[in-house]
Amino acid sequence: MNTYKMNTKIFIGLFAVLFTFMSCSGQTGEKETEVMLETTAGNIRIKLYNDTPLHRDNFIRNVKEGKYDGVMWHRIIRNFMIQTGEQPIQFDTNGDTLAPDPSEWIPAEIIYPKYYHKRGMVAAAREGDDVNPEKKSDHYQFYIVTGRSFNDDQLRELHAARTQQAAELLYAKRVEQNAEKLEALRKARDTKGLSNLLEKLHDDAVFETSENPPTPFNDQQTRDYRTYGGAPWLDGEYTVFGEVVEGMKTVLDIEKTRVNENNRPLKEMKVLKAYVIE
Repeated sequence: MNTYKMNTKIFIGLFAVLFTFMSCSGQTGEKETEVMLETTAGNIRIKLYNDTPLHRDNFIRNVKEGKYDGVMWHRIIRNFMIQTGEQPIQFDTNGDTLAPDPSEWIPAEIIYPKYYHKRGMVAAAREGDDVNPEKKSDHYQFYIVTGRSFNDDQLRELHAARTQQAAELLYAKRVEQNAEKLEALRKARDTKGLSNLLEKLHDDAVFETSENPPTPFNDQQTRDYRTYGGAPWLDGEYTVFGEVVEGMKTVLDIEKTRVNENNRPLKEMKVLKAYVIE
């Protein structure tokens, strides 16, 4: 009896030490920063992830500098997302519009499939792959996912489409890598040789993609997309760095706003004030 009591005490003591260690180190007990967005439709409370530190720190810096105070929700798409953070247009000395400065873009922190585009997730907007193949994020703009529900068949079809797209992108890359050979065949009017090389590049891309296909949706993703909805076609393409922990009704109210052909709201919807919750 005494031995049992002693072992129990030792076990409880070890558990307490282990719990303290987990709370003081690593992601398990690390406090996550929360930000409040006071909007014209109500409040939205956001939690920022610690394992996307570049995006977390950038967002906190923007909030503390007042970059989101008075900014419109400038892009709203029903059953998809609401987006804000658009900064005033900059002009050069000739009065021409300045293009986005890539030096300000944030390196991607895509942690997939841990973070994915289920309803309520907060992610960074970015320029397209044609000018931004590294998927770097915009310095200011972010969006909150609303999305829609998907059944199992739709998710399977979406995964198949992603696999096909991956093969097509790889094929385009192979064509670019073999541009000199292809041009030489064109100049030599070697139609058969040109066709054979293109076919080989395509077959190689399809085979390589089949050997290393995009990550399929796991059980948790499937349940969430089926139950809550989201935007699964964006998974692995944009950095998800936080989530709404309170105020999703406000997000959905903003989403209902009527928009023009450019998805800009006809009625002004704004972030009145953003601040870090201490």
